[in-house]
Amino acid sequence: MPLLKGLTLADRHQWIEEGTYLVTDGVHRIPLPLPMDGLRAVNVYAIEAPEGLVLIDSGWALANSRDQLDRSLARLGAGLRDVRRFLVTHVHRDHFTQAIAINKELGTPVALGAEERYSVGRLLSDDQRPLGPQLDLLSTAGAEAIAAELADLFGGQTAGIRGADFGFGWPTEWITAGQVLDLGNRTLEAIATPGHTRGHLVFADHAAGLLFAGDHVLPHITPSIGFEEAPPRLPLRDYLESLNIVRRLPDMRLLPAHGPVSPSAHARIDELIGHHDDRLAAAMAVFSGGDRLTAYQVAGELPWTSRKRQLSEMDPMNKMLAICETAYHLDLLVAQDALASTIDGGIRRYEKVPPARPGPGQ
Repeated sequence: MPLLKGLTLADRHQWIEEGTYLVTDGVHRIPLPLPMDGLRAVNVYAIEAPEGLVLIDSGWALANSRDQLDRSLARLGAGLRDVRRFLVTHVHRDHFTQAIAINKELGTPVALGAEERYSVGRLLSDDQRPLGPQLDLLSTAGAEAIAAELADLFGGQTAGIRGADFGFGWPTEWITAGQVLDLGNRTLEAIATPGHTRGHLVFADHAAGLLFAGDHVLPHITPSIGFEEAPPRLPLRDYLESLNIVRRLPDMRLLPAHGPVSPSAHARIDELIGHHDDRLAAAMAVFSGGDRLTAYQVAGELPWTSRKRQLSEMDPMNKMLAICETAYHLDLLVAQDALASTIDGGIRRYEKVPPARPGPGQ
């Protein structure tokens, strides 16, 4: 997405600066560092409750993230022992793993969406393979060359690596869709928003008009879809349905995991829905006549990021994400009967569905 009018790149990145920022009475935004240039930071939200602090998301289990969280809580006159509970929006490690580390050290309860149990189970299994579902999708998409680039990136050292080696673990509590969480001085509704991951939750403080959105709605970037250990069959369909679920609620302030607090969740949701409508149309436009194309081929014909980069210009991880996203768009078009797909020799190819012929008398 392009920069908002009047914003410089420096303005756009101002939100990542260390600090403890007041959102509203009793709610503070705490950005924590990430070891990557793309996302830069993750927001943890500290909510003051009668018995201590409740943290929404936790950050990545890294030494510099832990140190910054300590310093940020100190600005509130608090420390990690004052945190009574973690409410985690989804299973990705920049949101979840620091909570697991603190739970192991201090016993702090960690709550996660119930539908994330599939990915957690896979992550902690003995036969877990890093990026296994994504590598399988690359193979089906005819993108073995990109899978080889990823193998080179990891140096081939993936055998025997388990999710526990990356800080994953079981939460102490599963949150169900629609569950109301009473914090003592405010209530949050846990709303199921699958798509980014199948168990993603947002937390709505209806009384205060706040939406703790995790990665479901981000102000500057389009969230990835289905990047998880146990992706569902149609993650893009799930994501668009989830956007519409939140769009039907009264508008709220957007408290995202990556980016600044924004005044309207609805405004950004409308942009995200429009973006995916445009991408679906762009994917359809690649097909002409009797073309039978793989997701890899279609991804190579589409522009990527606001800079309109080509797939070949991207690093291996972003190539993988682009091809997976393309496959999910194509699979939704199949579900909508705009495309058909077949698998031949382990490769899935897509083609246009010919227009229906008029029946007799039509």
